[in-house]
Amino acid sequence: MTKIITTIVFFICSLVSAQGQFEQGMGKAFQLWGEGKNTEASDLFERIAGAEKTSWLPNYYVALVNTTTAFRTKDKEQMNLLLTKAQNSLDAEMGKNPNNAELLVIQAMIHTAWIAFDPMTNGQKLSGTVMELYGKAQAIAPENPRVVFGKAEFEIGGAKFWGTDTKPMCAQIEKAIGLFATFKPETPFSPKWGLERATAALKNCK
Repeated sequence: MTKIITTIVFFICSLVSAQGQFEQGMGKAFQLWGEGKNTEASDLFERIAGAEKTSWLPNYYVALVNTTTAFRTKDKEQMNLLLTKAQNSLDAEMGKNPNNAELLVIQAMIHTAWIAFDPMTNGQKLSGTVMELYGKAQAIAPENPRVVFGKAEFEIGGAKFWGTDTKPMCAQIEKAIGLFATFKPETPFSPKWGLERATAALKNCK
C-alpha cells in the first residue's frame, strides 16, 4: 500500500512539476515576444510544443508570432521562412482539431500575409479561401472577437481595393470591440489579443 501511495504521489508531483514548467516556459516566451525578440519567442514556443503534446497553444503562438512578423517584412526569402514555420506549426494542430476557430483565424492570417506580400499573384488565388476560413470560424464561434474582427478587416481590404463601401465592415469592427469586453479566455494563455488592432482599425474607418 505504501508503495502504491508513493507511486501516486510521485505521479501527481510529476504532473504539478510539468504544469509549472509549462506555465513558466509560456510566461518566458510571452516576455521575449513582448520585448520584440520574436525569433527567441518563437523558438521557445516551439520547444514547449515539442514537450507539451496535449496543448495546442504553443504551436498556435509559433504560428502567430511568425505570421505577424511576416506582415512587416518585404524580403521574399524571409517571408517564405516565416510563413513556412507558421504553417508547419499550425498544421500540427489543425490535424488534431480542424474545428478550432482560433486556429482557423491564424490560417486565414497566413493566407492574408501572402496576399499582402504579392496581391497580384496571390490575391485571386487565396482571397476566396480566406473568406471560407472566416465563414467556417464564424459558424463555430460567432461571438469570438478575433473571428468577427479578422473577417471585417479582410473585407475592408477588398472593399478599398475595389472602391466599394466599407461602412458594413466598420460596423462589424465596432461589434468586435464590444465582444472583446465580454470574451473570456479559457486559460491564462488562451488567445486574448486583438482589441488594440480593432480599436485602431475603427478609428481609420471614421
